[in-house]
Amino acid sequence: MPPYVDVVVVFRAASKGAPLSKEQTRKNAAKTERQYTRLMETLTRANLKAVGRRGENQDQLLILVTCPPTLLLQLVHRERYSDFLCGLPMTRLPSAEADLDSAPLSSADRVRLVHAYITSTPHGGGLGIIPGCEEWDLVQSVMALHNHEFNDQWIRLWTRHRIASMELEKIRDQFGDSVALYFFFLTAYTRALIFPSVLGVLFYFFGIPYSAIYSSLLFIWSVVFVEWWRLQERILSVRWCTRGSFRVEKRRADFIPGFPWWRKEARKMASIPVILLFASVLAIVLTGVFVLEAFVTQLYKGPGLRIVAFTPTLLFSALVPRLLGVYKTIAQRYTDWENHAHQSSHANSLSIKVFTLSAVNAYLGLALSAFVYVPFGQMVMSLVQQHLFSGPQGVTTAILERLNLNITDTLKFTLGARGVITQSAAGAMTAKSLFEADTARARLKLNPSRLQEQMFAFSVTNPILDNVQDVVLPFLMRAIGSFRAGKGFRNGGGKGIGKKKRVAFDDEPAGQTHDDVQTREEREFLETVRSEACLPEYDTFDDYSEMVTQFGYVALWSTIWPLAPLMALLNNYIEARSDAFKIAVHERRPIPVRTDTIGPWLESLSFLAWLSAVTNSALVYMFRTPFNGLAAENENPHEDHVDTAIKDLLVSAFLIALLASHVYFVVRAVVRHTLEVALWRGSKEMKEVDRVEREIKQKYLAQSPSTPVESQLDSKHSICMQNMEDWASFWAKDEGLEEIRKSDKDE
Repeated sequence: MPPYVDVVVVFRAASKGAPLSKEQTRKNAAKTERQYTRLMETLTRANLKAVGRRGENQDQLLILVTCPPTLLLQLVHRERYSDFLCGLPMTRLPSAEADLDSAPLSSADRVRLVHAYITSTPHGGGLGIIPGCEEWDLVQSVMALHNHEFNDQWIRLWTRHRIASMELEKIRDQFGDSVALYFFFLTAYTRALIFPSVLGVLFYFFGIPYSAIYSSLLFIWSVVFVEWWRLQERILSVRWCTRGSFRVEKRRADFIPGFPWWRKEARKMASIPVILLFASVLAIVLTGVFVLEAFVTQLYKGPGLRIVAFTPTLLFSALVPRLLGVYKTIAQRYTDWENHAHQSSHANSLSIKVFTLSAVNAYLGLALSAFVYVPFGQMVMSLVQQHLFSGPQGVTTAILERLNLNITDTLKFTLGARGVITQSAAGAMTAKSLFEADTARARLKLNPSRLQEQMFAFSVTNPILDNVQDVVLPFLMRAIGSFRAGKGFRNGGGKGIGKKKRVAFDDEPAGQTHDDVQTREEREFLETVRSEACLPEYDTFDDYSEMVTQFGYVALWSTIWPLAPLMALLNNYIEARSDAFKIAVHERRPIPVRTDTIGPWLESLSFLAWLSAVTNSALVYMFRTPFNGLAAENENPHEDHVDTAIKDLLVSAFLIALLASHVYFVVRAVVRHTLEVALWRGSKEMKEVDRVEREIKQKYLAQSPSTPVESQLDSKHSICMQNMEDWASFWAKDEGLEEIRKSDKDE
């Protein structure tokens, strides 16, 4: 059996980068030695067991840390007393040591306590070993090790059987509240998709396109699910004893105390212009790619047609990910600048900033197709043609001149010297030879099923690619990296295929083999530790973002293609298994975090539910009847009629969307009240909250001394008794019955 290790401190033993001089190398080595010695002294003085081992290479050291039972008991006592003082619901009160010992800690609780003790600031009762801070700049991270036996059973069970609530509780015991809450959400959302999936199949095969009934039921479903999950969070927080866990959260090391409230709010508001700026730039880029892909490439008929067709995809791949990456870096800096006291509020603020642009990237293409391409595609196509065929000042001529191509000479060489060819005529002839000039033919190139094709890509193609990227690609990247390092092809557990190149280290005695220094079991254990140290850290952000984005596709746009909920249901069945596989094989073990909510994702779901009322009403109004009338107006030479028809259409759609947004608030209020009465009031979780609060108050009153109250009464006791003796006759005579009988005789 390998040694029990709570956490592993990853320590950088040497600086990476450009070659340094000998003097600088000696200074760095001395600094590394001092910081490593101070790190080991800090851990051992805190009564932790710590030992250093080499990492995957000579630039890395791994400090394996375990917590003795006596220290662990102190940490448990301290946390439970803190929970009691902060008002967290507790199944056991910290009244006796037997109560603490009778409830064994889960693996997640133990890792969380030890990790918090090491990485918390001294003000929060920790050791202050914070990775990346100025004092510990050589400490890269503090990680936990996987329980591979649990991971194997988890993957095998979920692959062969359905996901049960009992297994989700085991996930909480292993990975903590935050990861368990994500899988609870994923499971609940997947089961909730059954209703819109059945509804979508029925309306797809037996209903009419853009049905008002389907859109209304879909909108009600989205509101019911969001409000139901809001209540489910409360129930789970009571069941897990985490309700109000933010009150016991440790402060961030970067937090600067003493900031007035108005400065904090001003810093938060300062990020809004930055978000709007990047959102505008992203919208312009996506709109340009959209026009290029939907119109320009459709009109092009010159050489290299297949290559030109891929131009929008290449532009999107080159510009959008880089723009989002730059924005994410700036958003991280802005969030740090906002000076959040706790990590939960810091993560919530960053999630809102990043998801805002992710949502624009996800939904803007569909919005342009739905509200520009389909209703006004013919008009946009005509405008594009006008720009392409506008003489020597046109776009085509400008592009050719950028390429240093002489249009006139090219045409003379092609057509022969049959007179003088002007620059205007040359530009027009070149544009017509490269792009479709006939208006009727250009309109035939518009794709009436573009919306359905986009929904198929977002609902089917993209999820398949994401699963391949999450599950298959890490295997390939790790295998390539291992092979390039001369270690053979290795999997996540550190076992390789092929002969591994072994490097000799200074700490190994000369003349001794590896078998003489360590046992086989220790070597295998350390090999597993080194392999896990090379894995990336897990974060629930990407998984939540994927699910919330998918919810938006279903709630906002499945009116276009009613089979989208069914595709989402099938994808989520695989997603739960692929996420479990990703955590168990491709990521480090998540550090357990206590939480009682999914954070800003709940508000994002609420916003998308409101937006679904707006988009569904607009889609049904605009597409319930075909655009025959508007198309006929487009062929009319009088532009006033076209402008009037467009204006009437847009105004009517806006008014209907505005009405639907107000209907959302009414429906949400009714659904929230109904669920509150049906699921919360009188539930066992509500009774548990009342019972715990009442028990805490009773124990407090039972343990509170009564002598101060009695001492206050003793001073007035003699005066009161003397007064009662003087007025004894007054208190002895009662005239009530006499007055009643007297009134009866008078009547």
